[in-house]
Amino acid sequence: MAVLEDIVLWLALAVATAIAGKAVLNPREMVYHLMSTVVFFLLGLTIVPRVIKRINKARFNFVAKHSPVGYAIAVLLAYCVVAGALNVSLVFAAFLAGFAVVHKKRRLFSDALDAIGKVSFAFFIPVYFAIVGLKLDLVRGLSLWMMVAFFVGSCVVKILSVSMAGRFAGFRRLDLINLAITTNARGGPGIVVASVAFDAGIISSKFYTTLIVTAVLTSQVAGAWLEHVLRKGWPLLAPSNSGESVVVSQESRSTA
Repeated sequence: MAVLEDIVLWLALAVATAIAGKAVLNPREMVYHLMSTVVFFLLGLTIVPRVIKRINKARFNFVAKHSPVGYAIAVLLAYCVVAGALNVSLVFAAFLAGFAVVHKKRRLFSDALDAIGKVSFAFFIPVYFAIVGLKLDLVRGLSLWMMVAFFVGSCVVKILSVSMAGRFAGFRRLDLINLAITTNARGGPGIVVASVAFDAGIISSKFYTTLIVTAVLTSQVAGAWLEHVLRKGWPLLAPSNSGESVVVSQESRSTA
C-alpha cells in the first residue's frame, strides 16, 4: 500500500513539475512536455521494467555477470540520459531505475545493490541532506501557524485514513495504532518530494520548511513509538494464533 501511495505521489509530482517548468511556453509545447513526462513515468512503471529484467537474466549480458555494480550504475545512467533528453527531473529517473533493477522474486544484483547502498549511505545521502539543510531558512522562511496547522492536520488525516483501512483489513487495537503511526512517518521520501517541488518553484520557502520539519518530526515520533512498544514487550503485529503472539512478544523483548 505504501508503495502504491509513493507511485501515485511521484506521478502527481512529475506532472506538477512538468507544468511548472514550462509555464512560460506556448500551450503546444506545454502539452508536449507534460505528455512526455507522463509517458516516461508510466512506461518506467510498466513495460520498461519487464524489458530490463529480461536483459538482466539474459545469457549475452556479460556485463551483469562480471560487473553487476557497473551494470546497475549503467542502467541508472541510461535512465538519466533519457530523462535529460525529455527534460524530466533526474530524481524520477533514479526512482524508476531502482524499480527496474530490483526484482521481488529473484534477488539479482543483491550484492551489487548492497555495495551501492553502503556507498550512498556513507557519502551521497549525508551530502544530499546537508544540501537540504542549507536550503532551509528557519528565520524568514518559517511560519509557525502554517507548520502547526499542516503537521496536525496531515497527521490526523493520515492516521484516521490508515486506521479505517486497517480496520477493514482486519487489524485491531494495538495493531491499528502501530500501523497508523509508522505509515504516518514521511521520512526521506517526504524530504525528497519537498526538495523537488521547491526546486521546481511549485511551493514557497515557508511551505518547504513546513514539509521538511513535518517529515523529520513524524519520523522521530514513529521511531520513538516503536521503541516504546518493543521495550514493553508488545508485538508489533499480533498473529492470529495466541501461541505465536507469545513468541513474537518474547522476541520483541529480547530485541529491545
